Amino acid sequence: MTVLSVLDYIGVFAFSISGILAASEKQLDLFGGIIIAFVTALGGGTLRDVLLNTDISWMQDNSYIYVATGGAFFAVVFKKAMRRIRKTLFLFDTIGIALFTILGLQKALAAESTLTVAAILAVISATFGGVIRDILCNDIPLIFRKEIYATACLAGAALYIGLTYTGMEPLINLIISGSLIVSIRVFAVVKKLRMPLLNEKF
Repeated sequence: MTVLSVLDYIGVFAFSISGILAASEKQLDLFGGIIIAFVTALGGGTLRDVLLNTDISWMQDNSYIYVATGGAFFAVVFKKAMRRIRKTLFLFDTIGIALFTILGLQKALAAESTLTVAAILAVISATFGGVIRDILCNDIPLIFRKEIYATACLAGAALYIGLTYTGMEPLINLIISGSLIVSIRVFAVVKKLRMPLLNEKF
């Protein structure tokens, strides 16, 4: 197992936990929570693979299913403890989008996508699991609301592409670019920065 595979599993695990926490907020039952966890963890990557016309990762490697399920049950077992930690859903969601943005970008570039398409697919990989989660939980998806979300993913993807051309080692590049995504998200939340709404004057 490579380091990148481990990071991929960490992203799946983190998104699965965020799915359970979101389902818990909506008071869904256990089965509903596991479904939400599954689509949150694997939905974005599935859509990316479909658009790339490549094999869908979790259908070729069942370990993704096990990791997503494990993350779901971990969140269920330690739900009360997690609720005591502020911004738990934000924490796991941020870790997930950072890892999935860069890993999705790498897969798109490996499939010889153009840089623009690769960046778009990176954002899809990182955010559309959360979009499906929010829709199923009857919420407006976070990516469409005022928070700095997809913008952070695009910034991280752009940095990764730029550093790739400098010849930086991929793992170090992933850490730096992923850290930028996390930093932008955390800074935006702490400073209450947001995108302008359509009904506001620009």
